[in-house]
Amino acid sequence: MLLSGCTGGVSAPSGSKNEINYALPANFTPNWIVPIGTPGHLNTNNASISQVLWEPLIAYDGSAGKIGWNKDNSLATDAKFAADNKSVTITLGDRHWSDGEPVTSRDVEFWFNLVRQNKKSWASYSPGKAPDVWTSFKTVDDRHFTLDFDRAYNRQWMLANELSMIRPMPQHVWDKTGDSGAVSDLDRTPAGAEKVWTYLIDAGKKISHYASDPLWKTVSGPYTLKSFSTSGRVELIENEKYDGGGAAHVRQINLLSFTTAAAEENALRAGTVDYGYIKASDLGIKKSFTDLGYHVERWSGWAVTYMPYNFNNPEMGAVFKQLYARQAIQMSVDQKTLAKVLYNGTAVPTYGPVPQGQASAFLSGEQKAEPYPFSNSRARKLLTDHGWSLKDGTMVCTSPGAGAGHCGEGVEEGTEFRMRVLSQSGSTETDNMMSALQSSFEETGIDFDIKTAPVNSVLSQTGQCKQDDPACKWQLSFFGSAGSWYFPAYPSGDALFASGGGSNFGSYSNPEVDELIDRTTTSSSPDAMLDYSKALAEDLPVIWLPEPDYQVSVIRDGLGGFAQDSLANFHPAMWAWTK
Repeated sequence: MLLSGCTGGVSAPSGSKNEINYALPANFTPNWIVPIGTPGHLNTNNASISQVLWEPLIAYDGSAGKIGWNKDNSLATDAKFAADNKSVTITLGDRHWSDGEPVTSRDVEFWFNLVRQNKKSWASYSPGKAPDVWTSFKTVDDRHFTLDFDRAYNRQWMLANELSMIRPMPQHVWDKTGDSGAVSDLDRTPAGAEKVWTYLIDAGKKISHYASDPLWKTVSGPYTLKSFSTSGRVELIENEKYDGGGAAHVRQINLLSFTTAAAEENALRAGTVDYGYIKASDLGIKKSFTDLGYHVERWSGWAVTYMPYNFNNPEMGAVFKQLYARQAIQMSVDQKTLAKVLYNGTAVPTYGPVPQGQASAFLSGEQKAEPYPFSNSRARKLLTDHGWSLKDGTMVCTSPGAGAGHCGEGVEEGTEFRMRVLSQSGSTETDNMMSALQSSFEETGIDFDIKTAPVNSVLSQTGQCKQDDPACKWQLSFFGSAGSWYFPAYPSGDALFASGGGSNFGSYSNPEVDELIDRTTTSSSPDAMLDYSKALAEDLPVIWLPEPDYQVSVIRDGLGGFAQDSLANFHPAMWAWTK
């Protein structure tokens, strides 16, 4: 009964130290392994699993204690930029696929061709960024290739944010359009690349076939797949053919899925989890876990937390487009109290687009200073000064139209300030935060309705849309129980806040901000990121919320060999039993 909340099954401690049982966050059921991200499959755990099977060209992580290029788990060994910053030549290591075939430039070109031809279906795509920034792929030899750029770019951004997205894939196995089809060079024609893409993505939707489908057996990473249950349990087994620098230390990793954090804590107490977590509110009972042979560590993230607005929602989109309305909403969020009380001090306020939990040269003074301090009275006045009146506890637009003293363009008379959110389930802290926000918004005169769903459902139901789309009924979305967005090493916002950005769920668009984002990717001046930080702290593209630790980890004594990655990926190959 105690373990009934675990959807993936629980293994007893192995004793032989050949296994590790790792608890995935509550309701974060893995649902994708294909090394090409698509909408609805963006949860961080999917990426972590995929990367231990198919290593990135250039792996950036914080597993060594600071964010940097992890060459042990990268397929590339070197990247030489041209003097004019308009191209880069990559050197591949002397590596092999698990079937013995060498990893070559052709495998990188295969990924490049598929993504270039199908970029609008790639979740990481933002117009004007990868793959648009790469004008040509030139093979030098089997272990060297050159990417030409459409202009000069900031090297730091290109390396950490763009090149790190490249995932070499086994062209000699995957370049086909059906299970019985012959492998050829289909990807080198537009029509062929589309057909191969469709084949791979369709195969990726068959989760119950992952472990048995021969397609997924050819890997480059330190692990291969033993089992993958639709209920959430994933078993990884050591790739005995691995020849990279980041080999596995433990033969089998069992990834366990839970419906609630409470169910996972019960598993910790039963001793069936080696690496798990507790709620921030349970830090006061830390000793009950250390007495069982665990140690407790906070896992902080290079991230921001927010609720995106749907600016195209037919009911509230026009209201959300008014800056004063977004200011009033933000002023109704008491981030400092939420971070201190609900998260037991394991969260930090977020006032803009740059992570604030760690010191960096990217954070502007304006963002750090909190442009819109909490004040329900100021928020109410802001609304009444713009044509809203309080009626039966809810603000109603009584002076429609544009101009001073009016509600704003597109906001009709009689519009009630009523917002609804689809929020991630399975987190006590998130549920409590939503309730606290509901009470605070009510003080301002804003109705706030809450509906919950598992995180994968939230992500799939709250994507980009046009106003007349049936799927555009969502208004606000929250999927940030462990942080909404974990950045690459360079925290530019091209995917999140640029017009048409691949993860710009609410369709925020501001031409001036687009120019600032463009500067962050092309200019080497530190002012580029500072100006961007200031602008979005002031323009409020989303509702900024406290950024929690990724998790408060509970780790069995004797399990070590790694640092918890601030980019929120987990790295099973680095885990080791030290005693």
